[in-house]
Amino acid sequence: MNAQRHGYPRFVLAMLLAAYTLNAFDRSILNLLLEPIGREFGASDAQLGFLSGPVFAAFYSTLAIPIAVLADRWSRRNTLVLSLLLWSTMTSLYGLAGSFTALVLARIGVAVGEAGGSPASHSLIADYFPPERRATALGVYSLGAPAGAMLAGLVGGWGGEHLGWRDTMLLAGAPGLLLVPLLFFVREPNRSVAPRSAHDRLAPTLRRFFSLPSFRYLCGACALHSMAMYGASSFNPAYLSRSHDWTGSDIGTLVALTGVGGMAGTFIGGFAADRLGTRRGEARWPLWVSAIASLAVIPVQLFCYLGSGPVMAAAFVLSSLFSFVFFGPTYAVAQSLAPPRNRATAAAVILFSKTMIGMGVGPVLVGLLSDHLSPVAGDHSLRWGLLLAPLFNLFAAALFFLAARHVRADVVR
Repeated sequence: MNAQRHGYPRFVLAMLLAAYTLNAFDRSILNLLLEPIGREFGASDAQLGFLSGPVFAAFYSTLAIPIAVLADRWSRRNTLVLSLLLWSTMTSLYGLAGSFTALVLARIGVAVGEAGGSPASHSLIADYFPPERRATALGVYSLGAPAGAMLAGLVGGWGGEHLGWRDTMLLAGAPGLLLVPLLFFVREPNRSVAPRSAHDRLAPTLRRFFSLPSFRYLCGACALHSMAMYGASSFNPAYLSRSHDWTGSDIGTLVALTGVGGMAGTFIGGFAADRLGTRRGEARWPLWVSAIASLAVIPVQLFCYLGSGPVMAAAFVLSSLFSFVFFGPTYAVAQSLAPPRNRATAAAVILFSKTMIGMGVGPVLVGLLSDHLSPVAGDHSLRWGLLLAPLFNLFAAALFFLAARHVRADVVR
């Protein structure tokens, strides 16, 4: 029985990790296929950035909060099951799009489904794992983001070259539909919290969160860091194709390798935050770890967009490692700032910052700058647009450090 008590949370974490991997896979595979999609529909870089970023971000981020409130009051497991069913179905529908508008509508459907995934999962993890193990558990869960990107690189790179983008999309939604029955083995844990009060309503909950300086700075830091991540990930494949004449398979292989680097960074971030925070009794370490990683990635990203050859390829992998460090620590801080009944909502607010601003603004700014410089820089215009990423990370690091100054006073005891 003792082994079952310790083993079952790991099983739950594995199921949630699998769902998040498919979440990231279905979200990311579009980026691998933007070049052939753009050619078929005659879309500009700004339009492709709009499809990759704001179309997804607007619906994902705004719906994540009300769906998280539902998850806080209803079954988090069932919320996740319905979400997975929707986003997997809509991913397959990409392949049937007869126009750019239809592709936009399918992207919206994916966003609506994925909005319910992470908030419910974060709340489940916070109930299954104690505070001293929470950053590690959330770091393991967050491995799904780079793992999904790695899978998207392998499938999207190979499929785009050998199957065509439409057939690749039709197949991409199938794994999620197969996972749905397995999620019914995840039990909803009891929530040992105080009775409901007026503070459980959304408006008072949000006011409480944003009254905390550490939470405000954390949202801003996550938004800026995500602008760099999503702006780069949306256009890295197109940049490698245009500026370096890489094939789809070569690009897919590198994206898969960056996924490995991202997985390493995600685990290192969560593990380091828990280990340093517990050993030193210091609540600021998760934010310091995130800030240091945001600074460390800046020179690496310069190599990505100003270098070439093996050094450039290695820089992409290292950039992914540093970029993904912040996942576990920041999610753990958000959970520590929220009462147990509002944990899914806290996760949704952080995801809103990451997605609405990070994904909604980052790719568009990169695309707009690329289009603006295209008459001068030609096929290399994306190189200069992508150099916005290190600038975003510089400001993100500053906000992580500011959040760390206040977090000890704001943590829920």
